[in-house]
Amino acid sequence: MATGRTHRPATRSRGIPEATVARLPLYLRALTALSERSVPTVSSEELATAAGVNSAKLRKDFSYLGSYGTRGVGYDVEYLVYQISRELGLTQDWPVAIVGIGNLGAALANYGGFASRGFRVAALIDADPAMAGTPVAGIAVQHTDDLDRIISDNGVSIGVITTPPGAAQQVCDRLVAAGVTSILNFAPTVLSVPEGVDVRKVDLSIELQILAFHEQRKAGEDATAAGDDPEAPPMRATPASRKGPDGDMPAVMPA
Repeated sequence: MATGRTHRPATRSRGIPEATVARLPLYLRALTALSERSVPTVSSEELATAAGVNSAKLRKDFSYLGSYGTRGVGYDVEYLVYQISRELGLTQDWPVAIVGIGNLGAALANYGGFASRGFRVAALIDADPAMAGTPVAGIAVQHTDDLDRIISDNGVSIGVITTPPGAAQQVCDRLVAAGVTSILNFAPTVLSVPEGVDVRKVDLSIELQILAFHEQRKAGEDATAAGDDPEAPPMRATPASRKGPDGDMPAVMPA
């Protein structure tokens, strides 16, 4: 089987927009679910609904890949699964190294969905000497002192950073120097990388903050519908309710 270090997907050379590339995994996930239910064909409208996009956008995205649909019949599910998998580079083996084997790193190492999607956790790396040799998901953790050798020996081109934020940039620099050209960053910090290195950031706290924003907006809309003004400043106490050390304070009229 080909490895990720010697074969890279051709999406960039074919001029496929990044927005389209970002939606391909959504289509693949929807198609895989259809395949598991033995659905032979699917229309663009059905597939778009399953992927959470509109059908016009789906057809535009697929136009960059080629003409895979048949008018009046739709798309062959199994064939489209293969074609999108090929475009994403998932028909080959991608060895992945995870750096930072705390709770999150260990959880990712134990995630069973990687292998079925073309990714193989080839190495687990941590800076804690006490972790060295500890098996996680059947793989012995190795120390960061050996990072260069580990990356080279396993042909890793994709690194996953799950370290504390203060260590992430140093780890990123070492991964890049060792030959890693794609990084998935879970550390809550922005990484600086040279030209030719791709970084995808996953920040769960940001996603929760965005959800909190929408929850606040919905609560405001509910308050407005009920007759309250969510933007109004808090009510000040009326003069009659204001108390001083000697009893009621006299009302003060504004100037």
